[in-house]
Amino acid sequence: MQVSGSADPPLLQGLGPVAGPGTRLLVLGSFPGVASLRAQQYYGHPRNHFWPILAALWRVDLAALPYDQRLAVAQAHGLGLWDVYAACRREGSLDSAIKAAVPNDLAGLAARLPQLQGIAHNGGESARARRVTEALGLPVYRLPSTSPAHASWSFERKLAAWREVLDAHGTP
Repeated sequence: MQVSGSADPPLLQGLGPVAGPGTRLLVLGSFPGVASLRAQQYYGHPRNHFWPILAALWRVDLAALPYDQRLAVAQAHGLGLWDVYAACRREGSLDSAIKAAVPNDLAGLAARLPQLQGIAHNGGESARARRVTEALGLPVYRLPSTSPAHASWSFERKLAAWREVLDAHGTP
């Protein structure tokens, strides 16, 4: 909650990890946007390309599934989800507005994922944590952001980049 008279936006708390013993590839976003926080769902903005990309790759109508089933499908394909930031101050949803970011314990999570083979950063702000993820000794990828704010890449171009990384880690 914001203190009256304070110029700082409120401290926002992110979402917990979606990962388990079968996770082979961990996708890291930066921090959930307003729509995702409101819904308490990863990639909850209706124009975010994340779920449509996975639907195209896996040939599953993810849009027709409830959120918990989408997560189950992702986990069945060896895909885990989390963000590089556990908390931050931000007005709106843009990564450029993130302030006072508190990092997630990526090393701690990775230590609990025995089959983890790689880390994929979803977008540029997430990739700023590359030093931390490279220290884990796994392949690290920077993927184009699936955010609707990243419109310079077409859906097809994003799909091709994501396909290459997911195929390399047995998550097709």
